[in-house]
Formats: sequence, C-alpha cells, structure tokens
Amino acid sequence: MEFLLWFTKFENTKPLSLVIFFTMFCVVLVYLYGNKHRSQTLEAYKNIPLDDDVIELGNKKS
Repeated sequence: MEFLLWFTKFENTKPLSLVIFFTMFCVVLVYLYGNKHRSQTLEAYKNIPLDDDVIELGNKKS
C-alpha cells in the first residue's frame, strides 16, 4: 500500500509522467517516420492547406 502513496506526491509523479510522455512521443515519431511509405505520405500531406488556396484562387481568376 505504501507504493500507492508514492504516487500522491508531486515530486515523484512529475518525473515519472515526464518519462512516460517523452517515451510516448518517441514511439509516435518512430511509428510515423519508421516506415518509408508512411513517411512519404505524411510529407505529401504537409502541402494540403496551400494546395487548397491555389485551387480556390485559380478558380476565381478563370
């Protein structure tokens, strides 16, 4: 039961939560950029907002 009381102190849970969130962040990065096909798809998606603006401006000028 004393182990559960360890989690009630912020000086103990802050470093633990930092380690957990940093680990999850690294796992997400490896998942996204680990596969070459997924990485290329993700890089292609970065221009979607800009492509929408070009299409709208192109239609208005025509």
